[in-house]
Amino acid sequence: MKINQFGLKRVSLEEAKKELEQVGFLTIHSAKDATKLWFEFLRKSFLTVRDDSGFINKLGNFLADEQTDLSTFYQANSSVTKEVFYTMALQQLDFEPTIDFEPKNVLAEAEKIGVPMIDGDFSTRETLIEAWYLLLTSHTKNGLNYLDKLASEGYYEDKEVSKPFFFNGKAQAVFDTARLIREAVYVEAPLDTDKDGKRDLLKLEILRPAETEDGLQVPTLFTASPYSQGVNGPAGEELTYDVNVPLERKEPTETTYEDIRYKPEPVELPAEREVKGKATHATETFTRENNHSLNDFFLARGFAVVYGSGIGTRDSDGIQTCGSVEQTTAMVAYIEWLAGNRRAFTNRTDNIRIKAWWSNKKVAMTGKSYLGTLATACATRQVEGLETIISEAAISDWYQYYRDNGLVIAPGGFPGEDADVLAIETFSKMRNAGDYLHSKKFFLDYLKDMAEWQDRKFGNYNTFWDERNYLPFIKDIKCDVVMVHGLNDWNVKPRQVADLWDALKEVPVAKKLILHQGQHIYINNMPSFDFQDMMNLWLSHKLYGIENNAKDILPDIVYQKNTAPETWATLQDWAPASEKVYHLGEKSLTNNVETGHYTFSDQLPKEQYDRYTKNIELWEKELKGEGPMDGHRYLAKTEALEEAVFLNGRPKVRVKVASSVDLGMLSFELIDFGTAKRLKPTPDVVALHGLPLGRNWREDNLVEFKLGAEDDYKLISRGHINLQNRENAWKNDDLKANEFVEIEVVLHPTMYHLPAGRQIGLAVYGTDFGMTVRGNQDIDYTIDLAESQLILPMGE
Repeated sequence: MKINQFGLKRVSLEEAKKELEQVGFLTIHSAKDATKLWFEFLRKSFLTVRDDSGFINKLGNFLADEQTDLSTFYQANSSVTKEVFYTMALQQLDFEPTIDFEPKNVLAEAEKIGVPMIDGDFSTRETLIEAWYLLLTSHTKNGLNYLDKLASEGYYEDKEVSKPFFFNGKAQAVFDTARLIREAVYVEAPLDTDKDGKRDLLKLEILRPAETEDGLQVPTLFTASPYSQGVNGPAGEELTYDVNVPLERKEPTETTYEDIRYKPEPVELPAEREVKGKATHATETFTRENNHSLNDFFLARGFAVVYGSGIGTRDSDGIQTCGSVEQTTAMVAYIEWLAGNRRAFTNRTDNIRIKAWWSNKKVAMTGKSYLGTLATACATRQVEGLETIISEAAISDWYQYYRDNGLVIAPGGFPGEDADVLAIETFSKMRNAGDYLHSKKFFLDYLKDMAEWQDRKFGNYNTFWDERNYLPFIKDIKCDVVMVHGLNDWNVKPRQVADLWDALKEVPVAKKLILHQGQHIYINNMPSFDFQDMMNLWLSHKLYGIENNAKDILPDIVYQKNTAPETWATLQDWAPASEKVYHLGEKSLTNNVETGHYTFSDQLPKEQYDRYTKNIELWEKELKGEGPMDGHRYLAKTEALEEAVFLNGRPKVRVKVASSVDLGMLSFELIDFGTAKRLKPTPDVVALHGLPLGRNWREDNLVEFKLGAEDDYKLISRGHINLQNRENAWKNDDLKANEFVEIEVVLHPTMYHLPAGRQIGLAVYGTDFGMTVRGNQDIDYTIDLAESQLILPMGE
């Protein structure tokens, strides 16, 4: 087990003493002798025993060194040493002697695990105080720092501390979540998306500490989730498109970006509702929200949490529009109400106004995927009150989610999904049958328009997609941004966060990037990585104004290495120091130009084609090896690497290619070849409900990436292009049969370590059975090897 802590705030001795007094470990009666003080600290941390005999018995459960239990050590009046302190410290952090560490080499073992230590004379009170303070902030084997673990076991129950309470710059779990107030209000948005002549009212579910009833004002974590009121799975499946269709030829055009640029048109809105009364408390509540465990963590620490689904969702007005300007406006309306700048009502009919009087008017947005996407969208609006966003696995450009370089491209795992499919899936007001009656026809007509606007037939970037591209407006962001993304996320692909990171470089806000080895997942429950602590430091600063140096302490980039479990590192930028060019040879990637042509057929025998449509994993496997895909793709490898290589950025492929017909597409995979144990694509559950989020509160599973069985390859990156969109995604280029054209495709960005002895491979093919249309057309592609290269981003 290895711990990676990036959210730890180092403090002076005086600050440590002050905070230990506030938290109840140090008092005016505390012992002056270092060893006696240590045992006083231990007694206060043993929360299940209350007398001397129980304390001594409890000590006997632990080792002081490899030959002495701690009870014997205590009764012998031995003096604490650094080795004894950290032998016990590791056990307090849930590490087991002989299993997780060897007591006879405790200091080296602690360093190997990653437990922060201090040097000094442990016979002195000052050293002991500093070491204990650091121990309280150190991470346990099971996902919490030690003080958070004590809090989950009841440490604060007999303590009188302020609410909120902060230790090491982080909010502490001192709030009783059994007393949370749950209420629902309806925010009036400056929209009328269902054209019923009334402004859309949007339901907001609120969880806030009971202490707000006594005047405490708290900040809010807002999760904008079109999913939280339910989804329409059967309706989405019914609308999902057949992808076993041919690629269409496009008539050449001279379309410019200006021709398709989205230009918002003024909309005349209905008047605001007439207020017929005021209330301080809501008249509606809810039973169980569709929660996010990171939010639950902060509910125990003095933050309110709200969930808003927006237009077209259950108990709200309007229709679903999937990423449109109106959807962003709806989510912004919630923030405006929390900041005191928009109206809300107690229900959808009585017009009784209610204010967020309990809010300190500071908001952060949380959530992954669609949820993180809407956080990015709201940030571009410069909305007052939005202090920061934590956008995880977020879309920054919807075109890049459902399209790529003039092709219809499915998000990984969802062939046939499109914007209109997602719209009907999240139009959860369908589940309130009576309410749905009033907007059914209007919404279904809008879906038909969406199908036309999104242009699934040709896949070009157009006005519909330009409206759903947030990247041109990243320059307008005023709040600080935390981005989290999986380097193996082929649903919301890595380009989405890389484009956001690059766009933010010139924007004068703090920006932090965290990249993990996972797919489309949350990472706040990995014991090897202190994500919750990092976000606690960040949000305590951003929302409570705690001066904790969060912006300086948290690295700009933290990434998880792919070569070993539980290993994270920092980086200055997601950009290479240099480039390495490989030339495409007939069977290998070489340093020298090779002449000649390589031809492969995109059409497969019917049996093989049918097999792949039903088993994409089989196609992925056979694409990368000798066998049925020979002659149906180009595949080449480098020689075994003489030294380790670090890919950092966006690989590129330049190809001179000819299609045997007047249309075509190419797909690319960059591959790590070599027999080895690699990290599994999905983290293992290491403890069910093993992560307590507060005292007698909800839990999350602990998960961790583990090494899998030996395999022969690993996908590093991929990319796609329509051969008729060589210049850009909105202009159709002509393509003549058997005429060579030059293309350059930028693959998805990566951070990837290749050890010496591995081979870098490149596959070039036509149909991607997991992502493109797959019409099994009779097309041959011919690559001019002498004019084709792979360009890799190398180093830091």
